[in-house]
Amino acid sequence: MEVYAKIRRAILVDGMTRREASRLFGVHRNTIAKMLAYPVPPGYRRKAPRVSVKLAGFTEHIDKMLESDRDMIAKQRHSCKRVFDRLREEHQYTGGLTIVHEYVRSKRRRMQEVFVPLSHRPGHAQADFGEADAMLGGKRVRVYYLCIDIPHSDACFVKGYLGEVAEAWCDGHVDAFAFFGGVPLSILYDNTKQLVAQILGDGRRVRAKLFSELQSHYLFEDKFGRPAKGNDKGKVEGLVGFARRNFMVPMPVADDIDALNAQFMDKCTQRQQAVLRGQTQSIAERLMADQAVFMPLPAVPYDPCHKVPGRVSSTSLVRYRTNDYSVPTVHAYQDVLIKGYVDRVEIICGGARIAVHARSYEREDFIADPLHYLALIERKPRALDQAAPLDKWLLSEDVHRMRRLMEARQAKEGRREFIQVLRLCEHFEQHMVEAAVSDALKLRVISFDAIKLLLLARLERKPARLDLTLYPYLPRATVATTDSRSYLQLLKAPPAPMALQIGAGA
Repeated sequence: MEVYAKIRRAILVDGMTRREASRLFGVHRNTIAKMLAYPVPPGYRRKAPRVSVKLAGFTEHIDKMLESDRDMIAKQRHSCKRVFDRLREEHQYTGGLTIVHEYVRSKRRRMQEVFVPLSHRPGHAQADFGEADAMLGGKRVRVYYLCIDIPHSDACFVKGYLGEVAEAWCDGHVDAFAFFGGVPLSILYDNTKQLVAQILGDGRRVRAKLFSELQSHYLFEDKFGRPAKGNDKGKVEGLVGFARRNFMVPMPVADDIDALNAQFMDKCTQRQQAVLRGQTQSIAERLMADQAVFMPLPAVPYDPCHKVPGRVSSTSLVRYRTNDYSVPTVHAYQDVLIKGYVDRVEIICGGARIAVHARSYEREDFIADPLHYLALIERKPRALDQAAPLDKWLLSEDVHRMRRLMEARQAKEGRREFIQVLRLCEHFEQHMVEAAVSDALKLRVISFDAIKLLLLARLERKPARLDLTLYPYLPRATVATTDSRSYLQLLKAPPAPMALQIGAGA
């Protein structure tokens, strides 16, 4: 480089001729001409692209193979080795692998899509779902999390669900709008089946029913990207990866999905304090520009549930999404309305809510509340041991001991009385009923009435009054062994006047 600079200075500054410089520095005049044309050495410059003679007649076949890969998944596209093998097997190619590899690499580089940098106006959003694993209640669970990104300010909202269902989309929008403090002017989506029921030939979308209700309630404009083109909504695609790497590494641990979402909410709030590359304001400060153009929240939030009609079966069950949920047996054979939320299933009959269950995302699952069947079991006490809704009902050992004592004393009637004890759980907390049963066992009072009295005393936080010494105004009763001779004496005695009988009773 020093010689390069000296030659240029000698000719361009000192006025030396090219011939003299060539003789003085020992450099060919053609080289000196290149030095004068470029301030720094330009390096080797190929005038025409290199073309292998052996490959020249086969490039058209390679181009067809690479073009067909556009419609294939990434793992099922031609490798360079596979292109080479096909050329030899199908087209009698005699060249080497290296020149095939160089051509394929250069061709793929030219085929790659080029993108335009985008600017984002305030008030618009993008939404998408991602998935990751989490430890919930000590069990590893696949979590599907909704991400909503505001591209102008980079504000984000993340919420996890146990399934990517239409109700989750709607529930996430309701919470996101409350978190951002307004409704975006438009939201960009994928063509997921939870939102788009059908794509028509002219590109128009037929919205899913639940999503149409959500849009009608909040009045935002929905936009959809091209199928299989994630770059159309690159901001939220980046947020999905960011949330997975930063919110879920290491694997999050929580008691349940609500506790996990509380963690996500804290992280989204903390991120608003960040100042991103190329910005001078924090996300929270830039979010104010978005909030200024957001549409106001409606007076009443949308009820994010899937509503379908149903009918209660003969076993007092209602089927929703392949799973069976129980209702009180008094509603058997009646028409009901089923409302499926992301976390629960509510069953409505005659305008009243008759049952609520935690939603199951399994298939052909059986979700039953044992309290729904106790009234029927009381009429059919022999079904107590085979009632499927009671199989998973965990009761204390004292409750089982109470049953054994009741049945030992009264057999069938004792079983019916034990069912009456269980029915106390319809009106009181189970742990309170179990505590009352334990108190009854300690006092050796084995009856439904005694347990109910002890339960009411515990509820009122007053001592249970099972001792007659606490009631001095009540007469003492002595019950003797029944003797048939007593009845004979009654038959011999003349009937007393009615007035005297009333007086005696008084």
